[in-house]
Amino acid sequence: MENNIHGLLAGHLSMMGLPLTDGLVDILKENFTQEEAKIAMMLPSTDIPLKPITIDELVESGDMDRTYIENIMEDLAARNLIYSGKTKTGEKGYALHQAGFGFPQSFFWDGKKTAYTLKMSKLILKYFNRKVTEQAFGGTTKAYRYIPIHRSLKPDIQAVLPHDYMDRVIDNAEQFAVAHCTCRVQADLMGRACKHPLEVCLKFDEMAQYVIDQGLGREITREEARQIVSIAAKAGLVHFVDNAADKVKHNCNCCGCACWNVGTIRRRKIPRDELMAVYFLRKTDPDRCAGCGECIDICPVDAITLEDGMARVDENWCIGCGVCAAKCEFDALSIVYRGDQKAIPADFEILHNRIRKEKHQE
Repeated sequence: MENNIHGLLAGHLSMMGLPLTDGLVDILKENFTQEEAKIAMMLPSTDIPLKPITIDELVESGDMDRTYIENIMEDLAARNLIYSGKTKTGEKGYALHQAGFGFPQSFFWDGKKTAYTLKMSKLILKYFNRKVTEQAFGGTTKAYRYIPIHRSLKPDIQAVLPHDYMDRVIDNAEQFAVAHCTCRVQADLMGRACKHPLEVCLKFDEMAQYVIDQGLGREITREEARQIVSIAAKAGLVHFVDNAADKVKHNCNCCGCACWNVGTIRRRKIPRDELMAVYFLRKTDPDRCAGCGECIDICPVDAITLEDGMARVDENWCIGCGVCAAKCEFDALSIVYRGDQKAIPADFEILHNRIRKEKHQE
């Protein structure tokens, strides 16, 4: 068992939806000693993200020394290898990082470029190949969705679907933090840096508290969060959030150059609807379109072409981000609701309980 403990931990993590491959085992070997891997396996692999349990809960059914377990958990948390936060009763607890919620982001949120982060970037990129990405994020219910840029949405859509713009996400949160975009940090480490802003990854509530406590991000105000969203929109970035109407935990602002989701769609590696929840599409008014081609140049997923003097969108790849509509000088573009999608899960907990059920993780 000792010789295969990292493989056993990888198998434990696979219960949460992280596909079991040699690449995952390599990441664990780089970060966990055999004893740490054994202790980490005490943490549940069937809970939803950000749901910590206390040391007392961990040791109540075993005969291991409480102080010993707590010291190892504290050390793993200090190295950002597991999540730590408050339980519902206000006690300190721990949980495994899950895909998109600390793994692999905790290696890169602080934006540091070191030999260690370079090594981790190489291991992470090796692990998250097409097959692993599809398995981790490609279930029936998607973990994430895109929110159109606010000024691209007509007032009637804002009134009927208020959860579909970033102001409402920010209104519903109580605590705020900003971290570096982990995808662009990784791209920079690998010598493929783009020119888009780095410090635009917003965290809310439990996630915000976590990155603040761990020194992975900095605390900001509600108004500063709004300003960051505005900066991201002006930079042509895509608003990416949890696929929930309420209690959203994070907002990434993604580019087609470096980011795992928009970039994957841009390069046509994985079909859009296999990877992300997309609730909107762009429509073109033929009477208003001047055929200037500006929207072709700025589309994050290269889904627009010029045909017969008019910009036409490939609705199989459009993500409804609103980057084009927000900048059209001729008011020829609109972002419309698809109408063929299931209702957005009501909140974060409902979303992830549904995902667990679909993946037979209960």
